Amino acid sequence: MAGHSKWAQIKRKKSKEDEKRGQLYSKLTKSIIVAARQGGGNPESNPALAAAIEKAKRFNLPQENIDRAIKKATGELEGVSYENLVYEGYAPGGVAIMVEVATDNRNRTAAEMRHIFAKRGGSLGETGSVAWMFERKGEIVILAAGVSEDDVIAAALDAGAEDVETGDEFFTVYTEPDAFAAVKAALESAGLPIESAEIVMRPTSTVSVTDAEQAKRILRLIDDLEDHDDVQEVYSNFDIPAEIIEEVES
Repeated sequence: MAGHSKWAQIKRKKSKEDEKRGQLYSKLTKSIIVAARQGGGNPESNPALAAAIEKAKRFNLPQENIDRAIKKATGELEGVSYENLVYEGYAPGGVAIMVEVATDNRNRTAAEMRHIFAKRGGSLGETGSVAWMFERKGEIVILAAGVSEDDVIAAALDAGAEDVETGDEFFTVYTEPDAFAAVKAALESAGLPIESAEIVMRPTSTVSVTDAEQAKRILRLIDDLEDHDDVQEVYSNFDIPAEIIEEVES
């Protein structure tokens, strides 16, 4: 899934740019609040919270912000009540999209999601319309520079990982959610350079997109969704060749 790999790089670069204008900090804080409210405030027993904190630290969210978010979620501090929702729909060409949001006004967010999908030639679907095409997995991204592919695969599988995808710039290790923390710890102990680690929705099958104009419409839809303040994550099952993504992004 070369398209996914290239898009992952673009998303990480985009997130670092978002950090400069503060939008990312708000999203990271919401993610921590939602995870802590759903599974408790202890990251050792709440993998989703541990992953949210890990991501927040990767983008330099101050520790005091993390602690305050957890306290708001557990009721130790007063705060806004966010609801975690998932919207499902289709991009042009039948590409499936899942959007995870944290909102304090579901009616407003639903209307805005519907508008974004329609504006870019997509359509918002009913609950369950595309969820069956994805499965929740732990995803650990390892920088490939100076790292042996054999070493990564051996360390990952020995630690209990399910799958390893290889690429020119990084390796992606997938795990069951319950094994995520243990596999991540093992890879860190092996000295492998971890770029990111989080719980994601991984597509079980993909839709090949080879038309540049259609790819542009899909990626612009995803861009618009990710720019929305309430959106936490966007997942899709497109498979766009890296050269077409580069053409569109240029």
